[in-house]
Amino acid sequence: MEGLPEGIDSKFRYVLLVSKRAEQLIQGAMARIKSKHAKPTRVAMEEVARNQVKWQLTPPTQETTSLETAE
Repeated sequence: MEGLPEGIDSKFRYVLLVSKRAEQLIQGAMARIKSKHAKPTRVAMEEVARNQVKWQLTPPTQETTSLETAE
């Protein structure tokens, strides 16, 4: 693969998207495309590259520690 698919800003995010989609495929989800590949990871890579996997960023949540709640 030459570079990242459009709309994906980092290699780390790409790996996360592909791995989560591959896990869904392994658990029995139907593939969204016809692929020449049989392995779930390769199918997931193709789906992400063709923009078939919907995702969005959510704002980070503020975590409280036990020290903050005890006051």
